Amino acid sequence: MRLLSVLVLGAGLIGGMLRADGERAGEFDYYVMALSWSPNWCALEGDARDAEQCETDAGWLLHGLWPQYHRGWPAFCNTTERAPSRRMTAEMEDIMGSGGLAWHQWKKHGVCSGLSARQYYALSRNAYGAVTRPDVFRKLDKTVTLPAELVEEAFIKANPTLEPDMITITCKEGHIQEVRICLSRDLDPVPCGRDVVRDCQMTDARFEPIR
Repeated sequence: MRLLSVLVLGAGLIGGMLRADGERAGEFDYYVMALSWSPNWCALEGDARDAEQCETDAGWLLHGLWPQYHRGWPAFCNTTERAPSRRMTAEMEDIMGSGGLAWHQWKKHGVCSGLSARQYYALSRNAYGAVTRPDVFRKLDKTVTLPAELVEEAFIKANPTLEPDMITITCKEGHIQEVRICLSRDLDPVPCGRDVVRDCQMTDARFEPIR
């Protein structure tokens, strides 16, 4: 029991080092931009929620732009900036799928950027627009299985400034989940920290077509 208690305590300390809540806004090393393939999210979660974005032809949507340390990340930082208005969050629906997600991203991550809500959303839109999303995925007409590394290769081919250590692919419940790209404060691609570069190793990940 004593050994078990030590292991549990150690795991808690490691988790605390990776995520630091309540840190000072604006103090971080780089951004991680997460792009989610909407049809896969809908198959795993969105359809069960009757999410409106699942009735559209959305492809890669912006999950978030996350301030990151070289190891770990800040969240729910202390900030004096005002919360975004409902209109501001609604204006992000075209690239994020819903105003609710835009609000959550500000509350958890945007407050750590040191920016106002308007500036953070503008930067998020600029980051999303700066990355070319490969057309090949929008041409799928049926569900396919593929190695996760093929998704990474397609993004690198479409974005010559990207290198393998600047992008990572995640999977969830047998599906391709997200493409995560590491960016400087000026939105230039940069190497990801070791806790971010953990590519999905699946060779038969499901990839759902746009409906």
